[in-house]
Amino acid sequence: MTRRRISILGATGSIGQNTIDLIRRDSKAFDVVALTGASNISQLACDAIDLQAEVAVTAHQDLLPDLKSALAGSDVEAGAGQTAIVEAATRSADWVMSAIVGAAGLAPGLAALEAGTTLALANKESLVCAGGLLLETARKNDACILPVDSEHSAVFQSLVGEDIESVERIIITASGGAFRDWPIEKLAQATPEQAASHPNWSMGQRITIDSASMFNKALELIETKEFFGVSSDQIEAVVHPESLIHAFVGFRDGALMAHVGPHDMRHAIGFALNWPKRKQLPVERLDLAAIGQLNFRVPDEKRWPALRLARDVMDRGGLSGAVFNAAKECALDGFIDGRIGFPKMAEVVEEVLNSINPSHIDAKMTLDNVEQADHVARHAARALIEKRAG
Repeated sequence: MTRRRISILGATGSIGQNTIDLIRRDSKAFDVVALTGASNISQLACDAIDLQAEVAVTAHQDLLPDLKSALAGSDVEAGAGQTAIVEAATRSADWVMSAIVGAAGLAPGLAALEAGTTLALANKESLVCAGGLLLETARKNDACILPVDSEHSAVFQSLVGEDIESVERIIITASGGAFRDWPIEKLAQATPEQAASHPNWSMGQRITIDSASMFNKALELIETKEFFGVSSDQIEAVVHPESLIHAFVGFRDGALMAHVGPHDMRHAIGFALNWPKRKQLPVERLDLAAIGQLNFRVPDEKRWPALRLARDVMDRGGLSGAVFNAAKECALDGFIDGRIGFPKMAEVVEEVLNSINPSHIDAKMTLDNVEQADHVARHAARALIEKRAG
């Protein structure tokens, strides 16, 4: 059996660690090329040594001495900084997991596609900020993008053997996060610790808070439009507290195809890792009789204004996704740092979207222009947050 060469960008996060778990369970099938991470140097070094990676890279230049020290005595190279991460993404590999959080994942993902590598995409911000650029880069380099978000993996799997032209609608589900049953008037008092407690999933702090605000789902609505090439009016979101159905695909004959599975990211990761084959995965087998019932409700956009903002972004197009994501990341920082309240995040994002010069949104989609739009939006968002905090 030919061993496949793989790299994991964002190896120390929840997606990266779940990917590593699957690799360890099938270690004879893979050779690890590169692992990248941020500040968790001990985890990064431990995994790199254990998996005999060629190189380990931290995003923080000042942590390079710590990484070199942790890797001492091994054959693993050490690197640091964004340039080193991009270089790691271009190393000869068959499959690259893109799990870096935020807009920082765009450049390494593009680099992997330019090298003709299959990209397993968990970094939804890449498609939100530069979907057209990402897909065109994949096409030009005969590369493949596989979705790893559970919702988009579900849609992808539901479309196997189907014609996208026969699709009438796509429905992605949302748990509703920590505050789905809170009175709206109580949200202003919500703390980051409360928002980071997810009722179903075990994820990192930032994505869990994004789940509570539905900014995560807002990004996924935009991602659905970009990845599958459907119009915004074909995309719906529905609150599904059990988080067992990850998406529905509705066809023009009225049929709905549902993807059902446990809330375990190893399913979507494993599907992408083994695609186009299916392999045994260590995930729960659902007992439908024990589950008994599944519930759905229409999301209240007064509670979750991020969903309305996502539709504005999809209708506007251009680089508005980059502006939206940058403002969202800054607003999230402001909430975590205690400078703005939970509902103020959406207010900051909306104000930034309305205030940015159209020239930044309507510019040609290049990496430089995406990064410029991101920079301008962050500057505007931080200024707003400082004003509101003051």
